[in-house]
Amino acid sequence: MRLPTDFYKIWAFAARSALVNRRNVFAVFEMLFWPGVAIFSVGLLTRFLKLDPETVTFILIGAVSMNTIQIAQLDLSYALLYSVWAKSLKHEFMAPIRLTHILIGSGLVGLIRGFLVFVVMGLLSMWLFDMDLGRPGTGGLLIFMAGMFLNAAIIGALVLALVLRFGQRAEVAAWAFSYLMLLLCGLYYPVSVLPPGVRELAQIIPLTYFLEYFRHFYGFPLHSTRPLLYGFSQSVIYLGLCYLLVQYTLRSALQRGTLLRLSE
Repeated sequence: MRLPTDFYKIWAFAARSALVNRRNVFAVFEMLFWPGVAIFSVGLLTRFLKLDPETVTFILIGAVSMNTIQIAQLDLSYALLYSVWAKSLKHEFMAPIRLTHILIGSGLVGLIRGFLVFVVMGLLSMWLFDMDLGRPGTGGLLIFMAGMFLNAAIIGALVLALVLRFGQRAEVAAWAFSYLMLLLCGLYYPVSVLPPGVRELAQIIPLTYFLEYFRHFYGFPLHSTRPLLYGFSQSVIYLGLCYLLVQYTLRSALQRGTLLRLSE
């Protein structure tokens, strides 16, 4: 009976996230409008600068990655913020649920939304700017998407920890973390152009290796001998550490009465 019970609890949080997104017109903007604007603006800028096709592809990969990760991490980041805004956080943890139910349920909806954004932006890139998205093959695309979603999960878990610690003041972190990570990982430029010191920080961000792996299909050199090994190993380690951090902040919030204050 345990497995079906856990499944229903996960499904409940997935259904909640899906309903919130369906009833929120801004969620549609997040999935369609802003990604479309990003592709148009970045793509037209490359046309204006008269960049060669390889450089255009390099930049478009960055634009697609940024928006996919941003959207994919939001449902996980907002998993507890929804309850904070509704003043119902204490009731949520009074129910017989575990943190994993919230993380997996909300994360699944984020994964689906991120995948849709990736498809929409990929199709626009191919249609408007002749990007050959199929060159890495199905395997390459799946590996790259897996890397993006792992990085989105890391950001979302960090935001959850901040919500449990600081409440609504952590809302800005849902955007700030992803922008900071994307700034360092070589989104629109090679990591080699970063200043010394900052360049080393890029090597401890998993997305750096996934971008490098995906771009090598388009003729850009691999600076790491085993990008997938570094990317996936770092992602797994960071996810484990983030989960422990969220567990710790939850226990601390229960002891300090933070859940009650966030529900008043």
